[in-house]
Amino acid sequence: MHRRLIAPGALATASLMLAIPASAAGFSPGAPGIGDPYYPAYGNGGYDVSHYDLRLKYQPATDELEGTATLLARTTQDLSRFDLDFLLDVSEVRVNGAKASFTTSGEHELEITPKSPLAKGTSVTVVVRYSGVPSSKQAYGFTSWHRTPDGGVGANEPESAWWWFPSNDHPLDKATYDVSVLVPDGSQAISNGTLQSTSSRLGWTRYTWRSDKPQATYLATLAVGKFDITTGTTDGGIPVVNAYSKDLGANYGAARASVERTGEIADWLSGYFGPYPFNALGGYVPNTTTGYALETQTRPFYSPRQFANGSNTSVVVHELAHQWYGDLVSVRGWKDIWVNEGFARYAQWLWSEHEGEGTAQELADYVYASHPADDAFWTVKPGDPGPENQFDIAVYDRGALALQALRNEIGDEAFFAVLKGWPQKYAYGNASVADFQRYAEEVSGQPLAALFDTWLFQPSKPGAPAARDASIAKAGEAADASVQPKSWKKIAATNDVHGHGHGE
Repeated sequence: MHRRLIAPGALATASLMLAIPASAAGFSPGAPGIGDPYYPAYGNGGYDVSHYDLRLKYQPATDELEGTATLLARTTQDLSRFDLDFLLDVSEVRVNGAKASFTTSGEHELEITPKSPLAKGTSVTVVVRYSGVPSSKQAYGFTSWHRTPDGGVGANEPESAWWWFPSNDHPLDKATYDVSVLVPDGSQAISNGTLQSTSSRLGWTRYTWRSDKPQATYLATLAVGKFDITTGTTDGGIPVVNAYSKDLGANYGAARASVERTGEIADWLSGYFGPYPFNALGGYVPNTTTGYALETQTRPFYSPRQFANGSNTSVVVHELAHQWYGDLVSVRGWKDIWVNEGFARYAQWLWSEHEGEGTAQELADYVYASHPADDAFWTVKPGDPGPENQFDIAVYDRGALALQALRNEIGDEAFFAVLKGWPQKYAYGNASVADFQRYAEEVSGQPLAALFDTWLFQPSKPGAPAARDASIAKAGEAADASVQPKSWKKIAATNDVHGHGHGE
């Protein structure tokens, strides 16, 4: 991604206790947050979702969305009540077939009280019928639904689901998806995974997409508009579907020249990260005014602004690297964002090396040399940056610098074994910075606590001895910040991939 989040802070939802019948003694409400200290109200407690079935109808002219969401879940406690994260207007909720009562609370909580309490370990089917105009809804003062001249797009991090489907919105609760969208003839609906079918009737066309591997809620996306769609297959046999808004104007050619290389770049990345982990691939460029890109699973979202200065394969490398680092292995908590962003930025450094435009070592040396010790850049700790700095440039550049320091410390053989082995060890699950340190120690056979602390957790520039030990900046000598690698401007041009807040 991405854009820097204006963090809602500790806004854990205050929920009123509803009366519980005597037969439900011992049953209690699920927590209104999953327990992430960066975002206390995000996600929910008491259940785990395994599948979302979303059947939607969208009218591009008015931004009206109607939907029926069916969630398959299992309770993880004795539940009297539970929450979903959602903003649109709900008309009916059923739990295991019976009508349930519901209300709203906080900024984005849908509180559901089933007719009968739910015992721990119970399989639960939740059906939510809803409608609304996504672009009219805000939480914490922002929207993650982007209106376009010919439709709308749901894409943002760390949240976008609230605007188009009810969910347990945190990466810890990954699920599979079926997304079926009815749109007027002439419009198309783009989502994640493989296109299962299209059918037209009475002026409307239904597009049905399937994601058959676990997917975090923020990685689910929906885009409706008028697109030019291309299809193909990678050398590795993965089907590719790309989509470009018909009204990208001067950015159209550069966008297409970049995103059409998706299959080639994914195959190249698999040499470093292991086999591509999903059965679909692609990218889409809608006509939004946003500045960021996002690693929406199997089909990254790109803003047209990414291509305003010409083709930009570096941003494609970044978002595709996330398919392994962020999508296949997702963060355990949002403080673990380095395990996504440091690695996606490092992939851009490897691409620079591949293109003959500057080695990863040269880029690391340049980052180290170009930020003096009193630069605020060094006050951000990539290993735990805080919600206000979650998408700060330091998480990306200092985060990639830490990887080069690790590479120099343990050697190429162990380093590249770690890069390839990590996504396989935690495939389709979640992991933390601490997990990565342990794994790197296990593979390399070396203690790495001091190195990780110096490069990821200290709010200061690593001194010359540390740089010398990690073979950074000419073995710790005063490096020349004027010697800029050829690829630097291309990589820096992807920096508004981080964005500057929800208000763009």
